[in-house]
Amino acid sequence: MALEVFGDRWSLLVVRDLMVRGFRTFKDFLGSGEGVASNILADRLQKLQSAGIIISEPEEYDGRRVNYRLTERGIDLAPVMLDLLIWGARHELSDPSCALLVRMEKNREEILAETRRRWENRDTTPLIPQFDAELARNVATKSR
Repeated sequence: MALEVFGDRWSLLVVRDLMVRGFRTFKDFLGSGEGVASNILADRLQKLQSAGIIISEPEEYDGRRVNYRLTERGIDLAPVMLDLLIWGARHELSDPSCALLVRMEKNREEILAETRRRWENRDTTPLIPQFDAELARNVATKSR
């Protein structure tokens, strides 16, 4: 089942964005800068729900809106996701945001503990605001 769910980059990006960037809505994922088509995104969200990695919940203040959230099974992917981010960063050292990720390796346990704490408290602020800001700048620069 893992290969079926994670055999494409979009599923990994959804999990990353839930875990690291604090994304919660379809609109958040669609506007992430990676260029996923809405039909592909809808399919991946459904597959991740079917696999028990994420759940969808109605927005507390507007029941018409849906928020996505990692399940216990999904948050258990944090060590794997962190390792993938660090591995990728090691091979992209020309990108300034990657240097931050490599430095994160030294604080691995603290980062994983903070990731779980934020998940338990439903804290949607980005785990690594600098990473998010650098990523946004890189996307903007590449689109020019």
